[in-house]
Amino acid sequence: MDNCVFCKIVAGEIPSPRTYEDDKLIAFLDIRPKAPGHTLLIPKEHYQWFYELPDELSDHLFRVSKKLAKELKEKHDASLVKLSIVGDQVPHTHVHLIPYPKEVEVGL
Repeated sequence: MDNCVFCKIVAGEIPSPRTYEDDKLIAFLDIRPKAPGHTLLIPKEHYQWFYELPDELSDHLFRVSKKLAKELKEKHDASLVKLSIVGDQVPHTHVHLIPYPKEVEVGL
């Protein structure tokens, strides 16, 4: 999609250091992090809504999310890594992975 900021990141038009990449997905740090290590994981192909993803891609998205969450938890000595799927601020499916430090009280 021409005006999608995430599609521009995928295409390399907007620089964003990638923390993970494979043939279907990329991950990079959020520019307005809620916590250190706040990571976004997106499909390279444009899908506005999560439910539009083909099953194989949504399965892969969650498997990689799980892998990255474990890595972020370890790296940031977090008590948990919060995951949310959003698509309204940037109309491109994206997963937020936010590590919460052990000293931060998290209401579940």
